Amino acid sequence: MKITYHGHSAFRIETGKAVILIDPFFTGNPAATAGWEEASRGCTHLLLTHGHGDHTGDSLEILKATGAMLVSNFEICTWLSSKGVENYSPGNHGGRISFDDFDVIFTNAWHSSSDTSSGTPLYLGNPAGFIIEPRTEPGKTLYIAGDTGLSLDMKLIQELYKPVFGILPIGDRFTMGGDQAAYACRNFFDFKMVIPCHYASFKGFVAEDASQFLAAMGPDASKVKVMASGEMAEF
Repeated sequence: MKITYHGHSAFRIETGKAVILIDPFFTGNPAATAGWEEASRGCTHLLLTHGHGDHTGDSLEILKATGAMLVSNFEICTWLSSKGVENYSPGNHGGRISFDDFDVIFTNAWHSSSDTSSGTPLYLGNPAGFIIEPRTEPGKTLYIAGDTGLSLDMKLIQELYKPVFGILPIGDRFTMGGDQAAYACRNFFDFKMVIPCHYASFKGFVAEDASQFLAAMGPDASKVKVMASGEMAEF
């Protein structure tokens, strides 16, 4: 499994023949070092955790350019289909969708979800996280928390799916801060490796670095993979 971080909460995940984009916010992302055209090359699936603009980002352009499969909740799929997206597969909390190279399971996320580009918030369903179970790489289950606060639901995610890798927000204000994310890692999960996100992008609104998270992880800080924007790692 190859994971490339593109700043804020945007990721590219490659497993088997699948190329999966998560929350592809490039245009206007202060932390992005690549454009959506480069990052979406070969994209087969695009997963959206919720409808805020710093997560939907360049989804419409990418979906039209690549023909990739949109995977998100029913409201977001309906919203983007009204804008011309034809290839989509909706789901909701607790649901599993199977593809050739991976399964995706929708998990709870404590947040909100809307589009505000028109000036009036448009409700876009409940936010979610994702479990990704690679079919060609068994034992490399990945949990993508999405934008969320700390929740006891995370204990069930660990019990049911036993994710080996995690992608968790640490930015505070709008999501968990580093202290809460570390609490989840040390008390709910048994990650071999965890990647922090949703920080070092919007100064004054999210954490500027991962130092609080690393400090709160204590002796488990060695499990943290702090990735620079544009960096790719193979797991």
